[in-house]
Amino acid sequence: MARQFTLSDGRKLDYRVAGKPDATPLLWFHGTPGASLPPPGIEAACEKYGLSIISFSRPGYGSSTRQKGRLVADTVVDAAELMKHLGHTRFYTGGWSGGGPYALTTAIKLPGCLAALVIAGVAPYDGEGLDYLAGQGQDNIDETNAALTGEEALQAFTKPRRVEMLQASVEELVEGLSSVLPEVDQRALLDGGDLGSYTVATFAEALTGSSDGWVDDDLAFTLPWGVNVKDIRVPVFLHHGSLDAAVPFAHGEWIAAHIPKEYLTKHFEQGEGHVSIYVGRVDGMISELVASTS
Repeated sequence: MARQFTLSDGRKLDYRVAGKPDATPLLWFHGTPGASLPPPGIEAACEKYGLSIISFSRPGYGSSTRQKGRLVADTVVDAAELMKHLGHTRFYTGGWSGGGPYALTTAIKLPGCLAALVIAGVAPYDGEGLDYLAGQGQDNIDETNAALTGEEALQAFTKPRRVEMLQASVEELVEGLSSVLPEVDQRALLDGGDLGSYTVATFAEALTGSSDGWVDDDLAFTLPWGVNVKDIRVPVFLHHGSLDAAVPFAHGEWIAAHIPKEYLTKHFEQGEGHVSIYVGRVDGMISELVASTS
C-alpha cells in the first residue's frame, strides 16, 4: 500500500518502502506510464542482497500532485527530499524504461548515490548523433510526435488510451501495444507469470485520476535533462535488448557511448526486448549492483 509524503512546497508524493528500515535502499524509478508499485521480483532480490527498496509515483501519477512543466531534474529534487525525509544519505538507484533518465540524473546530481541500474532506459532527445525515433514502434512514434507538438496534442493522444488501458486485460493490453511489443515481449507478458498482471496493476494505479503524469513525462523527455551523462562518476549498469521497439537499442548504445568507460558495465542482449530483458535477470542485476561497492 502506498503512503504519502508532503513535499516542502505542499505537493504530495505517493511512495512505498519495502524491506528493513535501516538497510541501504534502492531508490527505484518506474516506467512511463507507471506508479510506485515495484516490478515483480525486485523486492525479493533487494532483500536477498541486504537492501530495502523505495519507490514513488512521479508527479501527476496516482495520487501524487501534478507538477506541470516539470523537467527530469525537478523530479530528482523531489526524490532527494523524500530520501532526506526517510533518513537515507547513501543509496543505490535504478529505473526501467522512462525511469532511466531519472536514475541517471540521480546518479549525477545526488552525492549519496552509490551506483545506478538502468533497464531499457530512454536516452536524451537532444543527444548528439542520436536518431531518437529510429526503431520505435508506430504507437511510440505517434506519442513522441504529439509531445513535440505540445501538451494539447499529447493530452488528446493519451486520454483515450488511458480509458482503454484502465479497462484492458493483459491480453487486450498486449494487443493494443503490439506495435511496440515484439513477439518476445508479448510472450513475456502472456506466459502466465507476474509481469502481465503487474503491468495491468501499475497502469491502474498510475492512471487512476488522469493521464497528466504520462503527459508530463513525455514532455520532459523532449527537453534537456539538466545534466550530461558524461559527468557520471559512479558505477552504472546498463541492460538493453536488441529487439526493443519501445525504447530502441540505439538509445542504450548512445548512453553507453557517453558514460565514462571506467564506470560503465553494459549487458546488451541479442534477441531480447523491452520486457523480456527483465525476465529471469533481476537477481543478477541487484547482485551486481551491490557488489560494485563492496
